[in-house]
Amino acid sequence: MNTFRYVLPLLKKNIKRIALGIGILIFVDSLQLIIPKIIQHAINNLESTGFTQRHLLYSALFILGLAVLTTVFKYVWRILLIGNSWRFQNNIRQMYYDHLMKLSQSFYNHQKTGELMARATNDLQAVRMMFGFGFVAAADTIFLSVASFLLMISINPKLTLLSIVPLPIMTVFIIFMGKRIHIAFKRVQTSFANLSGMVQENISGIRVVKAFVQEESEVGKMSDYAGDYVKKNLRLVSLQAAFHPFMGMIISISMGMVLVFGGTATIKGDMNIGEYVAFYSYLGTLVWPMIAIGWIVNLYQNGTASLKRLNEILDIEPEITDEKANPKLDRTDGQIEIKDLKFSYRDDLPPVFDGISIQLKKGDTLAIVGRTGCGKSTLVNLLLRVYNPPENAFFIDGYELYTYPLDVLHRDIAIVPQEIFLFSDTIASNIAFGKPDATRDDIERVARLASVHDDIAGFKDGYETTVGERGVTLSGGQKQRIAMARAFLCNPAVLILDDSLSAVDTRTEKEILEQIVELRRTKTTIIIAHRISSIQHAEQTVVIENGKIAERGNHEELMALGSIYAELYEKQQIEEKLKE
Repeated sequence: MNTFRYVLPLLKKNIKRIALGIGILIFVDSLQLIIPKIIQHAINNLESTGFTQRHLLYSALFILGLAVLTTVFKYVWRILLIGNSWRFQNNIRQMYYDHLMKLSQSFYNHQKTGELMARATNDLQAVRMMFGFGFVAAADTIFLSVASFLLMISINPKLTLLSIVPLPIMTVFIIFMGKRIHIAFKRVQTSFANLSGMVQENISGIRVVKAFVQEESEVGKMSDYAGDYVKKNLRLVSLQAAFHPFMGMIISISMGMVLVFGGTATIKGDMNIGEYVAFYSYLGTLVWPMIAIGWIVNLYQNGTASLKRLNEILDIEPEITDEKANPKLDRTDGQIEIKDLKFSYRDDLPPVFDGISIQLKKGDTLAIVGRTGCGKSTLVNLLLRVYNPPENAFFIDGYELYTYPLDVLHRDIAIVPQEIFLFSDTIASNIAFGKPDATRDDIERVARLASVHDDIAGFKDGYETTVGERGVTLSGGQKQRIAMARAFLCNPAVLILDDSLSAVDTRTEKEILEQIVELRRTKTTIIIAHRISSIQHAEQTVVIENGKIAERGNHEELMALGSIYAELYEKQQIEEKLKE
């Protein structure tokens, strides 16, 4: 039952609908079991005195009535059971998606998008089939098998025992093949996940593939993945292909035995013709349950294999939680303090920071400078709890970082990251992503602040222009400025710009920085930049070197030191002159 630990609550939630559907299914099966008895009665009375054509017509009409009732109630149980399986799939998918939203960045650093997508599609479909058609086939098989068996015994016990002699062979075969089908299906799903990951990566990185003329190489890799998927599927199909014909052979042996021994008993007078026809009809009714056993085994093995793959993700505990949060802290003002921060990603890795301390008053602008890889982005990721920092290292408004609920942190601290992500939607929707109820006037206002309004107005559809996936149809500078506008619209207590003006020309950069200074006089801003020109207005600038703060001060103070900051500034000034 451990495999079903996440889905059992969902089953219990819909237990009434499932029970009603199974009840109606059994009622329909009962109606079908009446028909052989009607035929038996009609045949046995064919030679009886007083039995006329009218009686035959009554029997036929009775069978027709049962067929109509069966059709109506079949529709009802299909709506209840099969329809419920789709709702069940939707609930599991929602659970899976909600869980993905809770997992930290470190989880996604080691997971392929295609792998996660495969679990949300193919695996969920297999689970739905198990709880949809699997439920139906199981209930149908159990009831029809037991009922038909009892009715056959009531007609001729000896013939019934003879007819089930081959069944133990079928049971052994089912157990033997079931395990192999389970393993084969799990390998198919894993191969499909690898194939999906390959396709997703190549489509997302198509510009890189083309830029390096690697189309032929990637097509070759794709062929290998596709070939492996076909190979795994053929193995599964070969097992299933052996399964069903063997079941059919067992059924044929059973029916052949009934034909011989039942026919002999009828000739001898131990059974009348009506009983023989009814017995053979009930044996025919048993054919479906025997075949369904194979389906049930396949559905169960496929479904549990997929459910285990989903459980692997659902079992992962989120690293970033609100376990220590104080729900009364529902806003931040932007006063930030970092105390003796020491941090490394893993115990076996060297420290990223070794004793960093920073104080930032509300309304201040902090600039962070340092060589590539010194940990500038890591510092703001710790503040946002993308990764968990050490306790008592970060304080906001005097409260320890862990006491703030995550939704408050993420609402009041906005970041424009290095890698801009835009959704395949309109420009207006991308700007309003953090504030969906924003008016068009608000959207255009922040676009002007980010110096991107004129670019947008130049597009054919303006703000209703749909950008490609990840904003691929826009230039790097346009993407950065749209992301800047998105952050401005939220008007956060703390705004973090993580090298977010790198693709913007110096003139436009200056315009945006002037807007930021004016817009955020009373709010806190943190700027990570390689260009010194982006941070000269900051009240405080820190230079990080070897995990420590090597220099601290404003622009004039740092230039006076004549060290790392001054060297970076002079180097950039020379580069700018060379560009001219």
